[in-house]
Amino acid sequence: MNRYNDLEIAAVYRAIRERRDMRHFLPDPIDPELLARLLQAAHLAPSVGFMQPWRFIRISDSRLRRDMHALVEAERVRTAVALGEREDEFMRLKVEGILDCGEVLVAALMDERERHVFGRRTLPEMDLASVACAIQNMWLAARAEGIGLGWVSLFDPLALGELLQLPPGAKAVAILCLGHVEQFYAKPMLEQENWAQRQQLESLLFENHWQNHAPSAE
Repeated sequence: MNRYNDLEIAAVYRAIRERRDMRHFLPDPIDPELLARLLQAAHLAPSVGFMQPWRFIRISDSRLRRDMHALVEAERVRTAVALGEREDEFMRLKVEGILDCGEVLVAALMDERERHVFGRRTLPEMDLASVACAIQNMWLAARAEGIGLGWVSLFDPLALGELLQLPPGAKAVAILCLGHVEQFYAKPMLEQENWAQRQQLESLLFENHWQNHAPSAE
């Protein structure tokens, strides 16, 4: 049979349900073999046209970490201003753990992506979707391993690209903080902090046409 057994299925759904975007980390290092497993999980992700557009840069230089943190902090302030009346509320949120976590990775799109047209001729953004799949693979594997992962997107990609010496055409899309944690959040952090609430699936599920809600399962 193609079906996994019940315990294996339950483990998959548990990892999906308990995955969290982590911001609070312990400073303990991650075992190199564990980090290799997480990177391999990312590399097994699906990609449009099998282009495998992900590139991962491990940040082992502490000075480079601090420079990246400064970029994120600058964007955090600009984002707060753009939020207007929620500025103070946003500034109280912890939005990254770059200086705290055991490992920092940067996920980037490859250069010379224009030559890959399979599945991208009308939807060129599918390269980014492929990288997102790789990050999600790593996220779920990390949760199963008891490792926290936080996706940081508060940065200027051009400034980060220059800092990391990315080639023309490549683009940084995520700073990934990985590390041991004291505990995982019971709910998504932004939900715990009353920033936003998870929407009901039924309100986002349509049938045949936009806003034509599917009949209730009942």
